[in-house]
Amino acid sequence: MVHRGGRFRYEGFTIDREQGELRCTYGLDERTFTERFVLAADPAAWAQPAATAAARLVFLLAGVSYYKTGAPPVVDLGDTALTDLERGFLRTYYLDGLGEFAYRNGLDLSDLVVEAPLAPAAAPVPYAPAVPGRPLVPFGGGIDSVVVVELAKARFDDVALFVASRLGDVFAAIEEPAAVTGLPVLRAGRELDEQVLRSAELGLLNGHVPVTGIISALAVLTAVLDGRDSVVMSNEWSASEGTVEVDGRTVNHQYSKSWGFEQDFRAVLETTIAGLQWFSALRPYSELWVAERFAQLSDYHLAFRSCNRAFTIDPAKRLDHWCGRCDKCVFIDLVLAPYLPAERLRAVFAGAEPLDDPTLADRFRGLLGDDLVTKPFECVGEVTECRAAVLLAVQRPDRAGTALLHELAAEVQDAPELASFLGPMGPHAIPPEHADLVV
Repeated sequence: MVHRGGRFRYEGFTIDREQGELRCTYGLDERTFTERFVLAADPAAWAQPAATAAARLVFLLAGVSYYKTGAPPVVDLGDTALTDLERGFLRTYYLDGLGEFAYRNGLDLSDLVVEAPLAPAAAPVPYAPAVPGRPLVPFGGGIDSVVVVELAKARFDDVALFVASRLGDVFAAIEEPAAVTGLPVLRAGRELDEQVLRSAELGLLNGHVPVTGIISALAVLTAVLDGRDSVVMSNEWSASEGTVEVDGRTVNHQYSKSWGFEQDFRAVLETTIAGLQWFSALRPYSELWVAERFAQLSDYHLAFRSCNRAFTIDPAKRLDHWCGRCDKCVFIDLVLAPYLPAERLRAVFAGAEPLDDPTLADRFRGLLGDDLVTKPFECVGEVTECRAAVLLAVQRPDRAGTALLHELAAEVQDAPELASFLGPMGPHAIPPEHADLVV
């Protein structure tokens, strides 16, 4: 039986304007944790009330990394007052954002209580960038963020990328496609408390956290510090699909990329800072829609790399090429197969294209909703769009000899309407001033 802690505490945050440093401190029973964020900016930018408000959001969302070490039933905000909206958001963020963590560790977090003083009603902190039309795009180097960057470049003259990583660490899989964009990169360095990195040694719980939520808050802070008017995310329609159902509750590996999280975080942001937009430009679209556009961006084809092994924490184990076997490699191959020539995809995977490997059949079946294979806990597409990808790809003349693809296509039942995946598919929060960003 997993032992849970008793109480998790938010102890406070401090800002060092001269050093460009935000420190967030938390506690779990007798333990204390501190995370350090480094964002280079002018001290005067840090002095803005909007910067303090944005730093508070980082403080609220980053706590989840430390809560999970003991997963106690009480989250105590101490002196940090919350509005009713914020309290509800934070509880949902913990429950749904840690859904996979709880599932894998055999935990039931439904008893979670968030204790905090009630914040009085107040107007959001005003924020007015001197120059409009300067979006910030969080960039991970995958097809989604590449497509959003190119859409933004076609619409705005001053676009910047945002990259968050462990302090001092550099991922070639991000840096190489970032260089192709030709855009400036604004960075946030994270220094996690070393106790979290030693979780197994110290007997602490470990598992997946809603990291995109933390990155979203960091991007908001970075945008304020650089005088930017919007943060444009790259989260698409299928990110809202759950990975597995447990006792009537959906567990979604991509919760902090979902439409539900987007709605909730926007609601909190709108009551916190007035004058900054945060939204996903891809929300109404499928991964197939994204892949079709990425296929036209040939400069990126040999520069991008979404393979899990490219993001291994230990640099000594980090690959500088696609492994061709992980769930992410399998999905990217599948979703691009309808739109890129077979030889081009084989070049992308340096001769190790997953569709050429019959031993990966069950990995593909996991994406296609096979009852005997579990969908992977990964940032991959929704089942019906993966089926659509198979049915579109198998029609290509240059795939006539791809035996595995034809085998998978023959297994697809309840074939989806293929055309439905190539246009808007759902709601979004793209503001009117950005309505022409995606056409």
